[in-house]
Amino acid sequence: MSEILGAEGVPPSATPPPRDGPVQPEGWSKPRGYSNGYVVGATLFVAGQIAWTPEQSLVGRGDFGVQFDQALGNVRAVLDAAACPPERVGRVTVYVTDKNAYVGALPAVGAAWRRHFGRHYPAMALVQVADLLEDGAMVEIEATAVLP
Repeated sequence: MSEILGAEGVPPSATPPPRDGPVQPEGWSKPRGYSNGYVVGATLFVAGQIAWTPEQSLVGRGDFGVQFDQALGNVRAVLDAAACPPERVGRVTVYVTDKNAYVGALPAVGAAWRRHFGRHYPAMALVQVADLLEDGAMVEIEATAVLP
């Protein structure tokens, strides 16, 4: 038996993903002057995410692995808020303040990646920067995805 679909091609009981506008994970503090995610057409742009809790408190000071896990989890939260599975991410950019800290934390980075993205490995760039806006932040991760 076929399912009746709504105007957007989704079951009427399903919540369609946001279109052409900001994406805000539930329970997160609202950002000022930017959006955590933004949809244009079928493309989701995830803003740079650091190791903030939903209340914007930095976790893992001095621990690259903990910060990477939280930042990547934040990227995943924005994807989830847009009803976008991680397999739809086509590009990730990782900004680090110390590439040696990244290399030293590769086992933790790999474990965090598999926890949040499984075995999906999109196009990726790693860029070392002089500093990040939030004091103590060691990593910031942004992504681009195509909505299903």
